[in-house]
Amino acid sequence: MKTRSSGVLMHITSLPNKLGIGTFGKSAYDFVDFLEETEQTYWQILPLTTTSYGDSPYQSFSAVAGNTNLIDFDLLKEDGLLTKEDYFTVNFGNDLAVVDYALLYEKRRPILEKAVINALENIKYADEIELFKNNNESWLVDYAEYMAIKEHFGYQTFIYWENDIKRAKPCVREQYRLKLADIIEYYTVTQYFFFKQWFELKGYANKKGIKIIGDMPIYVSADSVEMWTKPELFKVDNNNDPLYVAGCPADDFSSEGQLWGNPVYNWEKHKEQNFRWWVYRIKESFKLYDVLRIDHFKGFSDYWQVEKAAITAKVGTWEEGPGIELFEAVKKQLGTLPIIAENLGFIDSKVEKLLLDLGYPGMKVLQFAFGGGDNLYLPHHYTQNSVAYTGTHDNDVVNGWYSELDDQGKMFVNTYLDRRADESITQAMIRGIHSSASNLSIITMQDLLDKGADSRMNIPSTVGGNWQWRMKAGELEEKHKNFLKEITILYSRERVTNATNI
Repeated sequence: MKTRSSGVLMHITSLPNKLGIGTFGKSAYDFVDFLEETEQTYWQILPLTTTSYGDSPYQSFSAVAGNTNLIDFDLLKEDGLLTKEDYFTVNFGNDLAVVDYALLYEKRRPILEKAVINALENIKYADEIELFKNNNESWLVDYAEYMAIKEHFGYQTFIYWENDIKRAKPCVREQYRLKLADIIEYYTVTQYFFFKQWFELKGYANKKGIKIIGDMPIYVSADSVEMWTKPELFKVDNNNDPLYVAGCPADDFSSEGQLWGNPVYNWEKHKEQNFRWWVYRIKESFKLYDVLRIDHFKGFSDYWQVEKAAITAKVGTWEEGPGIELFEAVKKQLGTLPIIAENLGFIDSKVEKLLLDLGYPGMKVLQFAFGGGDNLYLPHHYTQNSVAYTGTHDNDVVNGWYSELDDQGKMFVNTYLDRRADESITQAMIRGIHSSASNLSIITMQDLLDKGADSRMNIPSTVGGNWQWRMKAGELEEKHKNFLKEITILYSRERVTNATNI
């Protein structure tokens, strides 16, 4: 028997505080308490890895290293590594509802540098840092050196570095290691801060009965340590420059398709190595999260490949992915894992069969259900082995989506959901997924708060103005808590299931 579960989707960056961006500090612990109080079981977040181009957590300098913007200064103060004067009067942004990434880039570095110096001068922390280095040697050395050398070359991607270091030759790396020792130490110690604070927060959540659903992008960035140190795993030319980039073809949501710009994998090489890097990547991800959502699951059956010079993703070719072989290798080495497959967008019989063979639950997004006819995203089609959502970080919030419907579309939504006179559209949508057959339902924090379109997190294939929304302190009121708790208890019934991995 299994109790139906529910949770909330909100990234760490959206938590309220006065530090310009959500962090692992007090508001994160308060959010865990809120989840416990309202009978939630899951907190879903976006990737915790570093952000690069466009501030997107799906374009990271590393598939493993953490986003140091999430390090909390108050916690560093409690650890004796900062004083209040180091950061209390710093202006991190005038609008508490918006992240100003450019300002944070300027303001946070000097403060973190102080904390790094203080940690290295304290024997307790110096010993912990050495232990952290030893335990994370498999990725930390490469990451810290990549970032230091990147900084040395004016933050350019490695493609534009001098030729010998561009190719990561060991003897040349040693020269830069000596030259940039202090900067390398900075990138190393800030990773120690990140993981220390995250694991303490995750431990607190787990003790409260809250599991973390993390997110793993299928691709890595062209500007990444993996491309620098492991170019053979990607389709690159003789200069280690990507030959092709990833994206999605034109569909109902985008007439030009989505051009992501990530390098595509050389799957033959991965297969030759028995998918060693993927096994390692997934293993590292499960150190951070309790459940893993894998983005763009379609790319494992076949993927859309676009010429590097293309300006849209409209023209490309479908190429064969690794299929079930990859996940069989993962299961053989890591066992059965709780994985959610992001099976949205163009989904054909090939990827549906892969999902069925693996038994992973897929995603059902209620906003997609009202395009006409007996749409498969309508809740009466949901199966137990699925995760139901009001929307995701890539969709408009419910209020924004609903406002764009014509009168006939709104009538269909209201009729199907049997929307009540005293019910907001967000409440009706939340009730719609909670009353479905899915064993797990996830709502976005914006929808719980009944926010408007200006709270949308991301518009795919656009750069600038994304990933900025933050909840303000005090916005989460008792009425929101009471509604969520009541509807969760109402639909948390016992189910018999042998299929789900969640």
